[in-house]
Amino acid sequence: MKNILTRASAIVPILLVAACNTTASNDPLTTGSISQANIEAGPAIQRGTASWYGPGFHGRKTASGERFDSSDMTAAHRFLPFGTRLKVVNESNGRSVVVRVNDRGPFTHRRIIDLAKGPAQALGLTSEGTAYVSLHRLD
Repeated sequence: MKNILTRASAIVPILLVAACNTTASNDPLTTGSISQANIEAGPAIQRGTASWYGPGFHGRKTASGERFDSSDMTAAHRFLPFGTRLKVVNESNGRSVVVRVNDRGPFTHRRIIDLAKGPAQALGLTSEGTAYVSLHRLD
């Protein structure tokens, strides 16, 4: 009987961990993890200048509490709720990406959104540093 209890006590924690392990959604609309240029979006909620985060912020905590990853499709906005998904369209070249708001900013005059490096590259604004964009809310 003692052997059965010993084996059971070794297996139970493994089963609990396995039961708690869930697979994250791979839906880019949920995660904001990849560019989705063909997504239908409503009218622009805002137009203005976008900029992007420099490499010095990688790994730091964002205002939402998550770690900033410069390759993630995320952005900083002054007032939109965390988790808001936006289609960002570069008005000069027509490229677009879907990002998820997870930080606050930009704090530079006349800018409406700060993008992580990943979406900034997809929009083609890393060399110039800024671009005129439109923001379309997806949720």
